[in-house]
Amino acid sequence: MRTDLSTQPQTGGERFAPAYPPFFEFVALVALLMSLAAFSIDSILPAFGPIQQEFGVVDGNDLQLVVYAYMAGFGIMQLFFGPVADVVGRRPTLMAGLAIYVAGTGLALMADGFHMLLVARFVQGTGAAAARVLVVTLVRDRYSGREMARVMSLVMMLFITVPIIAPAVGSAILAASEWHMIVVAMFVMAVLIFTWFALRMPESLNPAYRKPAAVRPILVDVRRILASRLSFGYASAIMLMQGCIMIYIGLAAQVFETDGYRLGPVGFPLVFGLLGIMQGVASYLNSRLVGRFGMRRMSHAALCGFCVTTGLLLVIALATGGLPPLSVFVGLLAVSHFLFSLTMPNFNAMAMDELGDIAGTASSFIGFYSTVASAITGALISRTFDGTVIPLCGGYLGLGLACLAVVLWAERGRLFNPHQAEATR
Repeated sequence: MRTDLSTQPQTGGERFAPAYPPFFEFVALVALLMSLAAFSIDSILPAFGPIQQEFGVVDGNDLQLVVYAYMAGFGIMQLFFGPVADVVGRRPTLMAGLAIYVAGTGLALMADGFHMLLVARFVQGTGAAAARVLVVTLVRDRYSGREMARVMSLVMMLFITVPIIAPAVGSAILAASEWHMIVVAMFVMAVLIFTWFALRMPESLNPAYRKPAAVRPILVDVRRILASRLSFGYASAIMLMQGCIMIYIGLAAQVFETDGYRLGPVGFPLVFGLLGIMQGVASYLNSRLVGRFGMRRMSHAALCGFCVTTGLLLVIALATGGLPPLSVFVGLLAVSHFLFSLTMPNFNAMAMDELGDIAGTASSFIGFYSTVASAITGALISRTFDGTVIPLCGGYLGLGLACLAVVLWAERGRLFNPHQAEATR
């Protein structure tokens, strides 16, 4: 199987060979691109209290909208940036997205009310969507199959470093200043990414794959994605598993810091970071083991383990009145997040594996579908928060079981055909 696609054939016998940066710089840069979204979400979680006080937010559950307004823009605009990247190229598309993100960041700094802050967060999300789409697209432009899964695992490992430290960074900024400085940190990060990408990353769109600026070819590509059992099935699996993370992000501050376990601004970043470390370790292990065991074996076993673990977590939560001992809850949640991180890089690679010639549109549609649907699902479940962890545990188990059903549907006819499974894993 080809793994590095940086020299793809063109018409006239020429070969397309972008001058990519070295492997580890490439991984670091795309990981930082992906991290922009995580930092924009996780660093502001400790600021829920100050934001509530400054803008007079009455219902604490409304503070979740600071996350979900961002995710709405982030999800919707992924449908736009992928096709644009297939028409005009990866570089100009990403740079335009980062410019929009910076504009939204400026609007957040000037917000004089909660609703204006939500508008600013939506604009931030629309710009950050370009980074999400282009990460998967850039990796698919260069790699395929297991090698893509390995690279995505390394990207996820570095990316997960941000959720580990972002709440601590936000808390440190709050201790030294006030919540607007967290937004300033987002601005600085975006400028650094823009500069690094502009200086080091070449245009990776093969001219032979450049699409015309027309709607009909995009619709044809979308129909192709929807018609592919594997691509659409694994896109749905991504959506369902991502829904678990949307629940977690929406409820983390309330569960750990303010309402549930009441750990305060010091304990919350520590627990949040511990769970992030588990995800990082899992992503690293996946990058080392996926070449040996294959994407399907790794992700399917992890998904089954995720369902068992979250089922046990829900039983314990119900038996303890909704708030299990902190060590038990965090321990089982850490195992769940570890197993989660063994599924997502492989699901992403399998969803994209048949779509290399339409990587931009495919990444865009899959990102739009998985993000918007998971954000809506996560928001609906998070709004049922009642001071206990039962909504979180029940949401994890329900979405995990639904994901398992979708994977079985996507793999129907393959799981019991060893030769076909071996050829496509």
